[in-house]
Amino acid sequence: MSDPSFLSVAELGRLLRARQVSAVELTTHFLDRLERLGPTYNSVVTVLRERALTEARERDRELARGRDRGPLHGIPYGAKDLLAVEGAPTTWGARPYRDQMLQGDATAIRRLRDAGAVLCAKLAMVELAGGMGYNQAFASFTGPGRSPWGPARWSGGSSSGSGAAVGAGLVPFAIGSETWGSIQFPAAFCGVSGLRPTYGRVSRHGAMALSWTMDKLGPLGRTAEDCGRVLGAMAGPDAADQSALAQRFHYPPRVRPPSRFRLGVLRGTLDKTQPEVRRNFEASLAVLSEFAEVEEDLELPDFPYEAMASVIIDAEAASAFEPLFQSGRITELTAPEDRIGGYSGQVVLAKDYLRALRLRRPAAAALDGLLGRVDALVAPSLPTVAWPIDAPFDKVYPDYPGGTSISGAANLCGAPGLFMMNGTGEGGLPTSLQLTGRALGEGTLLAIGARYQQRTDHHRRRPPGL
Repeated sequence: MSDPSFLSVAELGRLLRARQVSAVELTTHFLDRLERLGPTYNSVVTVLRERALTEARERDRELARGRDRGPLHGIPYGAKDLLAVEGAPTTWGARPYRDQMLQGDATAIRRLRDAGAVLCAKLAMVELAGGMGYNQAFASFTGPGRSPWGPARWSGGSSSGSGAAVGAGLVPFAIGSETWGSIQFPAAFCGVSGLRPTYGRVSRHGAMALSWTMDKLGPLGRTAEDCGRVLGAMAGPDAADQSALAQRFHYPPRVRPPSRFRLGVLRGTLDKTQPEVRRNFEASLAVLSEFAEVEEDLELPDFPYEAMASVIIDAEAASAFEPLFQSGRITELTAPEDRIGGYSGQVVLAKDYLRALRLRRPAAAALDGLLGRVDALVAPSLPTVAWPIDAPFDKVYPDYPGGTSISGAANLCGAPGLFMMNGTGEGGLPTSLQLTGRALGEGTLLAIGARYQQRTDHHRRRPPGL
């Protein structure tokens, strides 16, 4: 078997169906990489070897009988350790929950199993998904997530292990979560594709709650197409999660995409970005212009998106983790700022929380009006390459705090985003491109992303030495 470590889901699927490799062989290969290389990147919490091989043997038997569950049949993957898995600890990245055993599989895990995917590992994350206000890379009992492109650089949070595991070829795809940047950062810092779905697209039953009205589960993978296939397996209604949307998602979408898309660029998008980030973004626009019309100098509607999101997350996290405060075990968290940072949420006034919720509705309507003018807004995912792991976040790259950002607005209002590597910058580290679209517009984002990746090879690049 040739090295399958950096092949896409589609490529691995073709090998499986051609009987050039078995699900057991694939699973064993990735289990070995998880155990051998996972500690290098602090990306793995628990390797599920016995469970994975049992599932892989069943997938092989099914194929032999002519049963094919779909594009994920026999494909190994990993899941962020905030998703419940029967028989394995679900640690939430935090020392106080290191031995926590939850009953049953999360809905997302169950649906992926039903689609034929093989769960190989629970992957590392920032403690409590960053809800206590961490300011440094080591905010997890597993240690700082390290980017495969440079072990002295952060893999991004809070889905640190998911990004690093895909970036290092430890799994073909992984599940992460995003409340505000937690798929965006790992995708950008680890040079992989990541999809933040519309709020409610994927059931969160069995997932740790940080912010009930902002949390989203989504995939990280080699390609935009891989992310679409994984979303197709996970999306849909769930009686166990009343916030899950009724609409299912099919990939590829059943709607024929236009011959030319409409893309928009916000005013100030490139303000205070690294020169290499600017260069690669401009090169990406040139590629996108081959099949899209680009309208520049658009303006984000004037709302305090980031302040509203902060109030909502603080208040909802304070409620979600109230037992941790009451028990006093919050002092066991790894990062010093996390041991005290959550207390600000304990004193958020009800009137401020309610004001943020009320203002969110007109803000979402205004944002949707802007997004309705284009098929996607396009921007650099982040203004810099991956941050050094040995400095507080507020001390790294002080000259590049970022320009006009769509991230806060999109997460507050539940809009989807797609993140893709688009080159390398300082120190040979990845840079990344993001697309943001209307609610339920993942199909359009993925179609744009697929066309972009058909014309470029950034998603095929491997980190040095891997």
